[in-house]
Amino acid sequence: MTSLPPEMSAALRVVLVDDHAMFRTGVRAEIADTVHVVGEAGDVDEAAAVITAERPDVVLLDVHLPGGGGREVLRRIATACPEVRCLALSVSDAAEDVIGVIRAGARGYVTKAISGPELLDAMQRVAAGDAVFSPRLAGFVLDAFAGYVEVAQVDSDLDRLTEREREVMRLIARGYAYKEVAKELFISPKTVETHVSSVLRKLQLSSRHELTRWASDRRLI
Repeated sequence: MTSLPPEMSAALRVVLVDDHAMFRTGVRAEIADTVHVVGEAGDVDEAAAVITAERPDVVLLDVHLPGGGGREVLRRIATACPEVRCLALSVSDAAEDVIGVIRAGARGYVTKAISGPELLDAMQRVAAGDAVFSPRLAGFVLDAFAGYVEVAQVDSDLDRLTEREREVMRLIARGYAYKEVAKELFISPKTVETHVSSVLRKLQLSSRHELTRWASDRRLI
């Protein structure tokens, strides 16, 4: 599908929601010349407030946020701002996250590996009413709504982890080194180590190898 005309994309009013200020700054730098960034937020309360006040065309919404995550933001604005379209933009490509925010009302889901031009195109398409997904993620949604996969969001073990611990867990399970996880999530290697220790304790696992197997069994990597 072709992008919207430049005159329409320039008129898009966008709110950025992510708990990493550095990441928001980077996204703003990529898109600010093309769209109008009317607000930012770093947690659920801030997001609900700025979205309700500004009523943007598109919200770029992180899945893992303090205060309940992207799904809580979607729940809060569903009645007050039904016209606002949300595009999930997350480091996570886990099936439970993708399906969870789509069920909550997001119009699409792309990962943070997306390029600036691709992100602009995705926002334009969401604003026009399309549903937009990274190719691999679209398969999760189709399989889930066809009943082929069981979403892990109800897993009692997974529910023991905080949003940040889930992010760290997935990256560690994929084989990332502590420094790589730190760079990806904009936190220190020492913080990563602390989160890993907490994850292993809560899940009653003893090693990264066991963690990888645990995450694979639940289709989280």
